Amino acid sequence: MANVNEFRHILRLRRTEKGLSQDALGSQVHVTGSQIGHYETGRSLPPDDLAVNLDRALGTGDELRRLAEQARGEAVAPWMRPWKLNESRAVQLRWFEHSLIPGLLQTEAYAREVISAGTHTEVQIEEMTRERLERQTAALERAHPHPVPLTAIIGEAALRVGPSALMKDQLEHLVDIGHRQTVHVRVLPFSAGLHPGLTGAFVLATLPDGGTAAYIEDQVAGRVCETADKLRHLVLAWEMICARALPCNQSRDLILRVIDEHERAGVAHVHP
Repeated sequence: MANVNEFRHILRLRRTEKGLSQDALGSQVHVTGSQIGHYETGRSLPPDDLAVNLDRALGTGDELRRLAEQARGEAVAPWMRPWKLNESRAVQLRWFEHSLIPGLLQTEAYAREVISAGTHTEVQIEEMTRERLERQTAALERAHPHPVPLTAIIGEAALRVGPSALMKDQLEHLVDIGHRQTVHVRVLPFSAGLHPGLTGAFVLATLPDGGTAAYIEDQVAGRVCETADKLRHLVLAWEMICARALPCNQSRDLILRVIDEHERAGVAHVHP
């Protein structure tokens, strides 16, 4: 996180050169002094518009905006960058997850919780969460040519793993977004037994030229697959998983039942 360290060092240096306290600088850019403190300790990074305001207040040209942008870029893994382009221009996405809610369907709280479960720093967690929300907007909320049709098949285990209050909100979001014409949420129930998806999650993107690209992620790194033999394997795995998954309406009913379970578990936790 070299750029994070450089950003926080330069911000503190330029502020002290101006003779400003954290509170005074925060007042000029309309944030609290404690928030300036978070930037100077590397706990978080300012969004682009705030970094511009910091440059203006401190007379640093575009130095802070540029350093903050570079530091945010460190939070996006190199192998994810080409996939983001595929994701944002795809004409169809098919996404299978066996133990997590797909990234494009995650609430902010759930995304942050999942990312926090890894080995990331606080800055990385915040920036990776922000980047994930931006990907959602780029794919599902885009105006041109239209939002991408997304079919998500989710293993039943993913509905049940996590704090009850968090999962209740996340699953309610799944139900809500599943009412969109372009989003189809299906659940692969425990009763499906053994299936090809148990070896790992993957995403298939149909591109504007009719081609297909796939994304696979493991414990170490993700990778984009575009070779014909690997794509054939993943498309076949998708078809086999799809044949075992519940239809959308039955999936919604199952999700609603699990929401009730989380709600009851939350009440029981509050009132032992």
